[in-house]
Amino acid sequence: MGSIYLVSIIFVGISMLVSWRLKSKFNQYSKVGLASGFSGKEIAERMLRENGIYDVQVISVDGFLSDHYNPMNKTVNLSPDVYQGRSIAAAAVAAHECGHAVQHATAYSWLMLRSRLVPVVQFSSNMVQWILLAGILLVNVFPSLLLVGIGLFAMTTIFSVVTLPVEFDASNRALAWLKTTGVATSSEYPQAKDALKWAATTYVVAALASIATLVQYILIYLGGRSRD
Repeated sequence: MGSIYLVSIIFVGISMLVSWRLKSKFNQYSKVGLASGFSGKEIAERMLRENGIYDVQVISVDGFLSDHYNPMNKTVNLSPDVYQGRSIAAAAVAAHECGHAVQHATAYSWLMLRSRLVPVVQFSSNMVQWILLAGILLVNVFPSLLLVGIGLFAMTTIFSVVTLPVEFDASNRALAWLKTTGVATSSEYPQAKDALKWAATTYVVAALASIATLVQYILIYLGGRSRD
């Protein structure tokens, strides 16, 4: 069980480092004004409109880097710095979230799969840690309990992995649109790309952490079985 704690500590450290770097990049590019002068709200509305999407609302929500697209009520939710901002960071984030709206409108397969996994992940996340803990403690006498926990945890791991193509595709759509429309100039484009790269890295780290932890649980289960 000590190995699980070690893996967790390592990835928590990596996650904190990446998160710090992302915030640093966002703050850096938030200070670089966009030559076009558009706000994040204006960019989001324009991207939606130019992709033929008229039933999605762009709204402001509290928080720092709290930006997200909600497919349930079809809203692009932008943090105040992005909603009102007229910077490269605001443009990149706003376009990225609209990338998710475009995915939804075009029934992008990976997004549809992730959406179908949400209820399962919500169900498993409510009990998985307790089942895994009990399963580890009782692995020598009741290994099947740990196996159930591994199955539940595997669903969250699958969700993390499926999230990767969804996030990368949304960024690719955002960057392509920013470039072709000229909203981001040739000098601004690389900076927008860099900002989104660090945002995507947070999801990569989360997926790798989940995979590594899942492997550790499987090894504990196999170790308990081998002693039967």
